[in-house]
Amino acid sequence: MVSRRKVVIGGLAGVAAGLGGFGAWAYPKLVPAPAPIGFDLNEDELSRAIAFLNAHPAIDSHAHPGRTFVRGAENLTWKLWLYQKFGTFEPRVVEDMKAGQMAAVAFAAVADFPVLDARGEGLESVRAFEPGEAWSYYRKQIENLQALADEGLVIRVSEPGDVEAAHRAGKPGAIFAIEGGDFVGEDPARIGEAAKDGIRMITLVHYLRGSALGDIMTAPPVHGGLTDLGGAVVAEMNRSGVMLDLSHATEKTAFDALAVTKAPAVATHTHINSLGIGHPRFISPELAGAIASMGGYVGAWPAGIGIGSLNGFVDRIASLVDALGADHVALGTDMDANYKPVWESYRKMPLIVGAMLKRGFGEEVTAKIIGGNFLRVFGATRAAAVATA
Repeated sequence: MVSRRKVVIGGLAGVAAGLGGFGAWAYPKLVPAPAPIGFDLNEDELSRAIAFLNAHPAIDSHAHPGRTFVRGAENLTWKLWLYQKFGTFEPRVVEDMKAGQMAAVAFAAVADFPVLDARGEGLESVRAFEPGEAWSYYRKQIENLQALADEGLVIRVSEPGDVEAAHRAGKPGAIFAIEGGDFVGEDPARIGEAAKDGIRMITLVHYLRGSALGDIMTAPPVHGGLTDLGGAVVAEMNRSGVMLDLSHATEKTAFDALAVTKAPAVATHTHINSLGIGHPRFISPELAGAIASMGGYVGAWPAGIGIGSLNGFVDRIASLVDALGADHVALGTDMDANYKPVWESYRKMPLIVGAMLKRGFGEEVTAKIIGGNFLRVFGATRAAAVATA
């Protein structure tokens, strides 16, 4: 029998062939090859992992399932235009979530996608937004995300309790998120509008060099840290109960934001530079420690930077626990938009849990990392909004 996944991938391969050289460039980026596992689980160990996932919700705090964010983007560079032409595939990824027993996943829009281009290992901004463009694109993206829930593909997650409801129902919960707060333009009050739309997490800055909110870690600084507008946006996030994600921010921007926020902050998809390898997308031990000291977490990121297997990712989780403690580590896969991922399908979630339990993480610690720490920070953020209302 031919699986739905094979049909989807076969269709993408056909599109790639039809697009010639452009397709040959894009196809490996769109359909990453499965990474080696690097460990073995026996039948009992796998059964234990599956039973554990039945009892404890697994949550991915940063992802782009099915690449919803490409739908409706205009005025793209040729590389991202091609990326868009491969389309979206949310139903297939949701089936993977079910098979992997994911309780909830952050479905992240990308605020600055129309102004980016693919360069080297990542993305760079190549132009500024046209007047009104950022807000218009945000509106398209939130409507696309809302449609996934309205059509019954996922369960919308607005409060922590919704995750448990989704877990019981056996249908993945969708936590609406957005990378890059630049969609607000010059109006921080739009954060409140986004919260009413269902947005529950915002990555403050993304790849837009010279973002009006603050400096990004992958380009030379422009502002010297968080701007006044960025500070106002952080304050509005607190008032609106939206989680603050400091991934992609420079150290100065992130520390400035930590000085403003009244709720815990997180870095959903990164690693610590001192733990075996350095990279511009990783953060310092000092910043990771500051995030943890305020009750937040660092999301273990399965990018193929210094690791080449799923076992390497479990090593990465272990190193974060050693550095920050079990209360301050979560999962942030960047699924469907990651760089050389070593975890490229949600179907592998039981393998990760099985490996963690086999290594002796313990059930309490494992439950915290795969979802409990996210739920704690989510709850604290929502409570802080009530306190400041």
